[in-house]
Amino acid sequence: MEFDTQVIHEISGQDKATGATIPAIYQVSAFAQDSAEQLEKVFNNRAPGFAYTRIGNPTVDVFEKKIAALEHGVGAIACSSGMAAVTMALLNIVEAGDEIIASAGLFGGTIDLFRDLQPFGITVKYVSEVTKEEIEPLITEQTKAVFTELIGNPRLDVVDIKSVSDFLHEREIPFFVDSTTATPYLIRPIDLGADVVIHSSSKYINGGGNSISGVIIDSGKFKWSPGRYKGFKEYKMYGKFAFIAKLRNGLWRNVGGCLAPQNAFYNLIGIETLGLRMQRICENAQALAEFFEANGIEVNYPGLKSSPYYELVQSQFGGLGGGIITIRPGSKEKAYKLVNNLKYATIATNIGDTRTLVIHAASTIYIHSSEEQKKNAGVFDDTIRISVGIENTNDLIEDFKQAIESIK
Repeated sequence: MEFDTQVIHEISGQDKATGATIPAIYQVSAFAQDSAEQLEKVFNNRAPGFAYTRIGNPTVDVFEKKIAALEHGVGAIACSSGMAAVTMALLNIVEAGDEIIASAGLFGGTIDLFRDLQPFGITVKYVSEVTKEEIEPLITEQTKAVFTELIGNPRLDVVDIKSVSDFLHEREIPFFVDSTTATPYLIRPIDLGADVVIHSSSKYINGGGNSISGVIIDSGKFKWSPGRYKGFKEYKMYGKFAFIAKLRNGLWRNVGGCLAPQNAFYNLIGIETLGLRMQRICENAQALAEFFEANGIEVNYPGLKSSPYYELVQSQFGGLGGGIITIRPGSKEKAYKLVNNLKYATIATNIGDTRTLVIHAASTIYIHSSEEQKKNAGVFDDTIRISVGIENTNDLIEDFKQAIESIK
């Protein structure tokens, strides 16, 4: 199936008993079983079924299976937020004394998280670009993972998944990829060698800005050696499902960062239009970025021919550069004035909505970051991040045109 057919018909969740065409919302805490013996089996994963929504829910289960199928993974685990997904995916494999190599241009919240890991003895080393050349000098015996955003938010740097994953696999290091800004419509990172893919599904997957959620997808291809990854000793029997089995039966289950059934339902509704929305969003972003460039506004968008990532966008994403643009009008005062004069764009800290969203990055999502961290992320005092929506292209251009006039 092509993507737009697959998001509707593969793992549809249709209820054969009632004929309902979309999954039901199982808004319930616990599930009864016929006997104490059966509940014991279900609770301890020795029989199919559900016992308690914190550890499994039918609505969430459909969402997990659909995402795993779309990303070509062996399984997925849904979480209460994108940050919860990043946290639990990495903590599933690291312990005190371990090291992670990551991109310096990560989303500010992820950098804050990595700072929080330091008191637990987990060190994060940063590279300006996630490439073989920059990663190699930092690798030690303690390096347990490399983490990156596929399209940086808001730096908009693009990672060559195949090149990096091939290099890491030669050294038996897993590659964790946050693909929130790309989505499976633009690329399936697992097909190019990524080992674990993470989404803040609050964004493009949901599409309507109505639910906070995250999801972790495992490729099932990385061999988690118990000698190097000690926590996997008892999960070796699960083979390609070892990562998912360990996470579901351990950290994810015990921390309690599960996804609410209602939010899983909203995600299932939203994902059916993911292809249609992403196509329109990318087309709008390309047109708007070209408008900025033609009118002398400093613009960063990987789909522009002037971008150093243009060729990679063509080969890796089929020419679609994603839905985020950053611009620099010259000063913080001008940035604020431009944002405040927009009529259609909404001033809000989110991305991936149907509506266009704008934000002054330095004073919001990077408020806790150092000046060096802001610079690494491409965030300056006048940086405006634009998450392009599905509005009419001409209307968006006209709106930004009049807002630009207001600052001249």
